[in-house]
Amino acid sequence: MTETTAALRPFLETKEEFVEIRRDLHRHPELAFEEHRTSDIVARKLGACGLEVERGLGGTGVVGVLKAGDSDRAIGLRADMDALPLHEANEFDHRSRHDGKMHACGHDGHTAMLLAAAAELARTRNFDGVVYFIFQPAEENEGGARRMVEEGLFEKFPMEAVYSMHNLPAMPLGAFVAQAGPLMAGFDVFTATVRAAGGHAGMPHQTNDCVLAAAHAVTALQSVVSRNVDPLKSAVLSVTRFNAGHSFNVIPAEATICGTVRYLDRAVRDQVEARMAKIIAGLGDAFEVVTDLAYEHRYPPTVNDPAEAAFCADVLTEAFGADCLMREADPLMGSEDFAFMLERKAGCYIWAGAAAPGERAAPLHNPYYDFNDDLLPFGAAYWARLVEKRLPRG
Repeated sequence: MTETTAALRPFLETKEEFVEIRRDLHRHPELAFEEHRTSDIVARKLGACGLEVERGLGGTGVVGVLKAGDSDRAIGLRADMDALPLHEANEFDHRSRHDGKMHACGHDGHTAMLLAAAAELARTRNFDGVVYFIFQPAEENEGGARRMVEEGLFEKFPMEAVYSMHNLPAMPLGAFVAQAGPLMAGFDVFTATVRAAGGHAGMPHQTNDCVLAAAHAVTALQSVVSRNVDPLKSAVLSVTRFNAGHSFNVIPAEATICGTVRYLDRAVRDQVEARMAKIIAGLGDAFEVVTDLAYEHRYPPTVNDPAEAAFCADVLTEAFGADCLMREADPLMGSEDFAFMLERKAGCYIWAGAAAPGERAAPLHNPYYDFNDDLLPFGAAYWARLVEKRLPRG
């Protein structure tokens, strides 16, 4: 983008205020359902802008309510607030002050962008209807979106659509993706346990070896995606942990393997789960050990409504120009618990490029990651234009 658009100007004027908020949040990261300080800051800022504030949904969640005009139409805008259990390696002034906790996914920036949009919309009131600003806890692994939905988010705050965004440092600043269908994968976890009598490592013939059986399980599970799933469909099965034994000369009585499954289609997920169960049970028979597979459904795929995706693409091109959209992007096999909200309401989840020109930014979930503050005006401007276009005056 070669020139400043009208959509960006008010947010460039207030940028430094929200950069400071963002960096303050970065200095004080809070993990899932522990976002008490963050929630306090969000609630104070929303209240200072004149919004009604509801706290406690989902534990530490905050919802700001902004009304303008006479219409009862309503939409929701969502940002996540939690950090990751990761030790930050950066040395800049706003680095994390809490060892083992870090904003390594940009939720500090997502929160600041939505606050900036709320402040500007509260000032201009250039829309007709109700906007719910949803600040969600516990996106990372713990399903804060699911908890907010289960505790009555859409009953307490009736809305016709809900929207969210995520920064992507792999995309250039000023570039966006807004497209229909699955954009992020579903996310499940599993633990396979193998038990046997155990015994002396020098006399393995006197016992059954659970380590050997578990090692074969690791290899056999890799056949599920390569030999059972249609190669034109997407799935990932990764074994990420293998635990067994404590001694050089003891064949242990138990071994466990853990991992994750990612998918874009629930039918593929069901196929993978069923095949895994057969493999683990079969290895139990083959090695004469006792096996068990615990398979847990975590996050569903993040699937955008076609009409809402087209609407968001229109908002982006009107705000930043036709060249801002990256067309036909491939879905990512990471996951996002905004999927729980999209299961209940039509809506759209977009990606916002965050890489500064000529720079290779650290990726998400990396100890050197930092949110690019130059994205703040873009994100806030998108939110404001979305509201004005979705809930137009007159």
